[in-house]
Amino acid sequence: MADMPSDFWSGWIAVITTVSLLGLAWAVFSVFFWSKTDKHEPSPVWDETLVEGFNAPPLWWFWLILSAMVCTVVYLILYPGYGSFAGVIRWSQAEHLHHSGEMFSGEFDALRGKIAATPIETLQGDAMAMGSAQRVFKQNCAACHGANAQGQAQMFPNLTDGDWQWGGEAAQIEETIRKGRQAMMPPHGAVVGADGVAKLVGYITALPRGKEAREAAEGHEMFETYCRACHDEDATGNKLVGAPNLTDGIWLYGGTKDVLTNTITNGRNGIMPSFEKRLDDTQIKLLVAWLLRNDQTGRRALKAAESVPSSR
Repeated sequence: MADMPSDFWSGWIAVITTVSLLGLAWAVFSVFFWSKTDKHEPSPVWDETLVEGFNAPPLWWFWLILSAMVCTVVYLILYPGYGSFAGVIRWSQAEHLHHSGEMFSGEFDALRGKIAATPIETLQGDAMAMGSAQRVFKQNCAACHGANAQGQAQMFPNLTDGDWQWGGEAAQIEETIRKGRQAMMPPHGAVVGADGVAKLVGYITALPRGKEAREAAEGHEMFETYCRACHDEDATGNKLVGAPNLTDGIWLYGGTKDVLTNTITNGRNGIMPSFEKRLDDTQIKLLVAWLLRNDQTGRRALKAAESVPSSR
């Protein structure tokens, strides 16, 4: 209240506060003391037996209201609240927040500096650090990527499968978290037509099945013309521009014929927001270490699953 935008509003608040307190004081005293009389006019009777009484309110009500008013006045003397008056102790929320920040820094800066200087590999073996990192993830990333970081809704990528659209090195992941990403898969439907889209879908779905399937599929020339610049000659993608690998069978939006047709025809524009202003350096480093550890665990699980002979 002490930093009101103008003297008018400061004075207006002071007037309202004063009038409210005086009005309440007048109402209380008039009810308990000034209206006492021994003579009463006959009271009307409603519904044969309902009669208005003349009993005064209990006196403890008066003391309760008076105590509340005294506390209000004391508060307005000590703390801001009466117009632009800053209060005797000159307390402010901004100052309190600043003081709390200084206390936090004094207590935790040394530990945060230690974390910032610790190699990622060491942090990954620290259960307490990884527990903190997991809480950072749940508070900031789980809404899109899921609580277990395995993606969801065929819109947000799985962060445990080793497939990183913009690169899976620590520095690349950190840059993704800090700066965010803006993917851009341009629409090709108007350029190549429905027949061209069908050929591209056939060729792309053949890519994960190996060289023979790729050579047998139509659409190679169209891929060279329209897709190679981003996804590279061997279709393994280009992390510099966020073009995904099309040969690993991992599809962010789904790998069915209908989904791929929609992707090629209409394009995709996924957005990863920037967290540079939301997370500090320590939180980002913990998050990078946790993501890399989960990624490594996911890769090992995937390899183990692939090594198990099929029962079919």
